[in-house]
Amino acid sequence: MEKGERVIALGFFDGVHLGHAALLREASRIAGETGVTPAVLSFDTPPGKTIEGRLVPMINSPLDRADILRRLFGLEDLIFLHFDDELRHMAWDRFVEWLKSDFGAVCLVAGWDFRFGYGGYGNAELLREKCGRLGIGCRIIPPVLAEGEPISSTRIRALLEEGKCQEANALLGHRHLLTDTVRHGYRFGRTLGTPTVNMRFEEGVLVPRRGVYIAEAHLLSSGARYPAVTNIGVRPTVGGEDAVSVESHLLGFSGNLYGQRIRVEFYRFLRDEQKFDRIQDLRDRIRQDAAVTLKFFDKNPIDPFDYPDWR
Repeated sequence: MEKGERVIALGFFDGVHLGHAALLREASRIAGETGVTPAVLSFDTPPGKTIEGRLVPMINSPLDRADILRRLFGLEDLIFLHFDDELRHMAWDRFVEWLKSDFGAVCLVAGWDFRFGYGGYGNAELLREKCGRLGIGCRIIPPVLAEGEPISSTRIRALLEEGKCQEANALLGHRHLLTDTVRHGYRFGRTLGTPTVNMRFEEGVLVPRRGVYIAEAHLLSSGARYPAVTNIGVRPTVGGEDAVSVESHLLGFSGNLYGQRIRVEFYRFLRDEQKFDRIQDLRDRIRQDAAVTLKFFDKNPIDPFDYPDWR
């Protein structure tokens, strides 16, 4: 094996859903059979946003996307390119040549709807033909269907915007998540007897439907996991704010998490965000949400090995 040879999976992999999983598994299989490195080539921002000026939110931040690829698929060789003006104007055939010459591609794996190159002119069939001329392998993955329709990031994005995280998770093949460093908030939760950790969605990342969710908090420093009641919204009862925040009340945890990295995984939408006339009413409702969440996890125990084995 020549140093640097790779089987490269191509795509933006927004959300890293079940359709992407088929592609990633195939790239890993080919790499294993040929004795080269499986790799993923993606972009830090959606190319469509730069080309057309469209503000299409990402399902996950680039860091969360990388985490999913590493943690659930065992892929370590991740190439995240910045979609700058040079890449935007690169012709489709030059792009394929570049992957071979600069990244050691011996095989490229892409989805049936993959578009690339200047103006999005390149497609799966042109990719297959070009790889043949360059003497490298190419594998095009057909659509993965759910209820007769291709699984896509667009479908998942729409479900999350409606708060249908169970349906979205089924198409993702894992739970929708958010990872962030715990921020200082207003400390109002402590006065309610329900202290929370405060997080934010990165700019350009999809904010799911505002409301309260059954969730699970992972403390990345220790590996501990806690059931959580998570609110996405603007805190209307206590004055609110312009920016949407993510506040999670970790059930069974006591301590200080400021400055620590936490991953919150969303299980189920509970209710819309509400404005209460009295603080006591808010306190009572949070306790009700906590009781529902604990009951949910009593019936669905947290299992550290509950993810499918994608490898």
